[in-house]
Formats: sequence, structure tokens, C-alpha cells
Amino acid sequence: MKANVSEHGQVTIPKPLRNKLGLTKGAIIDFEVKDGKLIGRKCTIDDAINQVRGCINLGMSTDEFMRMIRGKK
Repeated sequence: MKANVSEHGQVTIPKPLRNKLGLTKGAIIDFEVKDGKLIGRKCTIDDAINQVRGCINLGMSTDEFMRMIRGKK
């Protein structure tokens, strides 16, 4: 598939490729040049927050937790 480079150096990745790779708004792509070719790789965000996200199970919904920590009105 081909794409044009805009005046500002931007390229639109064709939708079939975005879908295949699961690229959504805000996805980060790491670029490199190898043997005269531009290679783009989808990055995974590997920060401390994302590493523990979903690990804590309090046995209640977010709304129930918020009511618990806020107390009764």
C-alpha cells in the first residue's frame, strides 16, 4: 500500500494496516531506517502505571469504591 507524504511530513497509515496492527488514536510508533527502508514498529507503553493497571481487585465496582472513600453525604 502506498501513502503520500504531506507538506508537513505527515503520512496517513492506510486503514487496513491500522486495523491489522490495532493502531488507534494516540498509538506510539518507533521509526528507524534500515538498509534504506523506513521501518515503523508499534510501541507498547511500558510505564509503572500500565504495569500494575488492573492488578488490584477490591471486589467492588469503581462507583462502590468511590462511595466508600467519599463517605456518606
